[in-house]
Amino acid sequence: MKTDLETAERDTPAQATLYADNIGGIDEAKVSFEQGVTVLSGRNATNRTSLLQAIMAALGSDQVSLKADASEGEAELELGDDLYRRSLERRNGTIVTDGEPYLEDPELADLFAFLLESNEARRAVRRGDDLRELIMRPVDTEAIKAEIERCEQRKRQIDEELEELDELEGRLPDLEAKRTRLNDELEELREELEAAQEELDETNVDVEERREEQSELETKLEELRETRSEIERVRERIETERESIDALEEEREEVESELESLSTGDETDRSKLEAEIDTLQAEKADLSEEISQLQSTIQFNEQLLSGQESILPEGSSDDGGDGDGDVTDQLLADDETVTCWTCGSSVARDQIETTIEQLRTARQERLEERSELNTELDERRETLSTINENRTEYRQTQRRLDSIDDEMERREERVDDLIDEREELTDEIDDLEAEIDDLETEDYGDVLDQHKEVNQLEFELERKQRELENIEEQIDDIEDRLDEREGLEARRDDVTDELTDLRTRIDQIEADAVEAFNEHMENLLEVLGYGNLDRIWIDRTSREVREGRRKVTRSSFDLKIVRSTDDGAAYEDTIDHLSESEREVTGLVFALAGYLVHEVYETVPFMLLDSLEAIDSERIAKVIEYFQSYVPYLTVALLDEDAQAVDVDHEVVSEIGSPTTP
Repeated sequence: MKTDLETAERDTPAQATLYADNIGGIDEAKVSFEQGVTVLSGRNATNRTSLLQAIMAALGSDQVSLKADASEGEAELELGDDLYRRSLERRNGTIVTDGEPYLEDPELADLFAFLLESNEARRAVRRGDDLRELIMRPVDTEAIKAEIERCEQRKRQIDEELEELDELEGRLPDLEAKRTRLNDELEELREELEAAQEELDETNVDVEERREEQSELETKLEELRETRSEIERVRERIETERESIDALEEEREEVESELESLSTGDETDRSKLEAEIDTLQAEKADLSEEISQLQSTIQFNEQLLSGQESILPEGSSDDGGDGDGDVTDQLLADDETVTCWTCGSSVARDQIETTIEQLRTARQERLEERSELNTELDERRETLSTINENRTEYRQTQRRLDSIDDEMERREERVDDLIDEREELTDEIDDLEAEIDDLETEDYGDVLDQHKEVNQLEFELERKQRELENIEEQIDDIEDRLDEREGLEARRDDVTDELTDLRTRIDQIEADAVEAFNEHMENLLEVLGYGNLDRIWIDRTSREVREGRRKVTRSSFDLKIVRSTDDGAAYEDTIDHLSESEREVTGLVFALAGYLVHEVYETVPFMLLDSLEAIDSERIAKVIEYFQSYVPYLTVALLDEDAQAVDVDHEVVSEIGSPTTP
């Protein structure tokens, strides 16, 4: 994993430049970053968080805000020779984005790289939420399951082909034995025919006197031989057609059975399902709109709490501009209250914090409701899809059954025609034999018998030759098919390997996430030295949960904490009893684990850190030192006193808000 990071660092340009306009509390700013650590140093309300939001906006995140008195803004990030731009516009109370940001999908970065105070990974640890759900959210488990089903289908098809080859291979010994027997019989027939022809040639008959009779007899014998050959071919065709009819009857029984097992579903049920889906989609859209409004309200209150420029009336900036700075002075003078820019009244900071927490709780409840709606929608869609698929399969199966009936009818008519033809040929043979008998004379009887024998032997030889050719053709076909075995076995091995990878992929990601968190948590706790805090780790267990109407087994990430008393006795604790500093560090490490497991450094070169005030300066410096070895660009917003404790080589940005920012 570290080697991949080093490759990402080599491929990432050494310098980046950001331009921001009307983002958060920023009027206008231009900042350059060197690869490594950049510290945004300053007091509260100096647009450090706004600059991080501007970076997020250019990279593709939607978790950004416009300046309160602005209707539009933009962020540009120049990275090497590439320029990424994002515009923001306020429309009907919501922010609409446009442009070409660095990321097409910001989900991974929002979860594990943009670690502001509102970051979901940090908050999940603080609240004791389901960590497994969050770490696995970027993984499209449904797509993996669908791919598993496709691979299983491919493997079944290959297995069926290999079984068919095994059956064909089992037929080879009998066919080869039959070929040997036919060759022996053919050799005997050739010898008998040769002897019969020699005997006929040696027969002492006055050929000249009986030339006319002999010619007519030979003609009739040739006709008899050809007719017998023809009737043999007709018999073979009748047998082939009847075998085909038998196979069609078996197939018809299978199709009828399949048809009986299919249900097309009641039309009323389909209409009801479609109506329910429409209703659920409308409810989901309403919830999404409410969630968006709640998020905007939360961001606004967070800005109000931090005293950003975007919430202050025009002319009251924190950068020493033309305003008299009275409001800013009031904010800095009294950390316990915040002046509302809409009405000018002072509001208690803890009241705003309570409101923010209530809004977050409400938003989380709406998110859970939306998740439940998604589950219901998926169930309804799956049921409707099953009904539609069954209806389609039913129609296809019915057409297949009709096609089989038509084919059987055609073949039965063909058999009837062939039977009539066979009867006609039989009558012809009787007539020819009768004519040949009439041509026999007492003196010529032996010759006629010899002619009949030669004729019969030639007919039998021709029939055996055709049978041998058919057997050899079957053997050649089987041997050609058996040549496919090696390729099929190789394909089955590939599909089996792919199936193994797919089936273990989810487990592997979970295991890697737990391993990464536990390793980095252990390392950081050793570095940070939290008194009686011995260990924090994730224990990966399994539990049974309900998915729609089914119960399935799913992994669970249980956060375990062990402390020790003054006399050295260890005891288990809970996340609720961790100090604020310990909770923040745990949340950051969890985010780092997701960052590494999902290889976010290959997707986005930045990691952003903010709201670290709960951690003391010395430990903040150690956290930054630890994180910087895993991130190409690590940008951290710190108070001045915390920034002074950072020991690693780093750039410092202390003034934000003007185009001349270094």
